[in-house]
Amino acid sequence: MTLPNMLTIARIVLTVPFMALAMQDNTPCKILALVIFIAAAITDSFDGRIARKRNLITTFGKIMDPLADKLLTTAAFLVFTMTGRMNVYALMLIIAREFSVTSLRVVAADEGKIIAAGKWGKIKTVMQFVYIIIVLVNIPGYLFHVEQILMWIVTAVTIYSGIDYFMKNRELIKLDIDKK
Repeated sequence: MTLPNMLTIARIVLTVPFMALAMQDNTPCKILALVIFIAAAITDSFDGRIARKRNLITTFGKIMDPLADKLLTTAAFLVFTMTGRMNVYALMLIIAREFSVTSLRVVAADEGKIIAAGKWGKIKTVMQFVYIIIVLVNIPGYLFHVEQILMWIVTAVTIYSGIDYFMKNRELIKLDIDKK
């Protein structure tokens, strides 16, 4: 197992204690959740850099790295929605994008193609991480309106990045009209 893949797995594993602590209604747990989230987010930066620098890019990493990001961010978004700090429609739009792009990756894999994270996918992930950190730092919710504005900006970028994946891989979407 390569170091980048171990970091990806670590990010998946850290999702569980992050979510458990973030759901607690006390400041020490929320601070610890913030620390865990930042540590997990940092692994996302390092696993890709190490893989490219040491030529350790693997099919596992190409598939699991984006999945690890989705698990971590979705855990945070679920906590925020459950605590009234994220709009359920924004959450649904983000989850729909994530399922759609993951499904596109499955179709691509069936065609023998691996869709690695693209520019807008990476921008989306960084923006989601920044948004989550801002909400976690704003523990008492003093800047609720700022959180809400950022939430919709992140939602828009998330949707745009999904559209970008589909546009760049539209040859994978075939309509079998002639077979009818």
